[in-house]
Amino acid sequence: MTNTIFIQSHGLPEERQQAILAFFSGCNDEQAKYQKIIELGASLPSFSEECRLEDNIVQGCQSIVYLDCKQASDGTLHFSASSEALISSGLAALAIISYSGLSPEEVLQLNPYFIEKLGLAQSLTPGRSNGLASMITLIKQKALHFLLLQKQR
Repeated sequence: MTNTIFIQSHGLPEERQQAILAFFSGCNDEQAKYQKIIELGASLPSFSEECRLEDNIVQGCQSIVYLDCKQASDGTLHFSASSEALISSGLAALAIISYSGLSPEEVLQLNPYFIEKLGLAQSLTPGRSNGLASMITLIKQKALHFLLLQKQR
């Protein structure tokens, strides 16, 4: 069940990446990986229309992807995303699973090694691979923004 990975995404950064690897463990070929990515994209929660801002557009994606970030009262960051393309939505879901619920410092320190272990950079088209990298870059930029705001207080 697709929602299982979202339930498991609320642990430590290492546990999140292990949950992603486990989610893809039965994939024997590229088509199976793509199917799992599409499943994740279809399971993304709805995205607020008020978050469809130019500042939230991920530059470098093949399709339009919106990525928003809110900071909770405990300081953790919570990401949401939306795209018309299910593969882009699925890649955004992988990024959200990895980074949502972490502190800005944790976001900045996290190296998403699951991308290499799954061979996603090689199995995705160059445009989609660049899009995933751009999503992670934007997540880290938003984390840096919130970290700087905290230090100004």
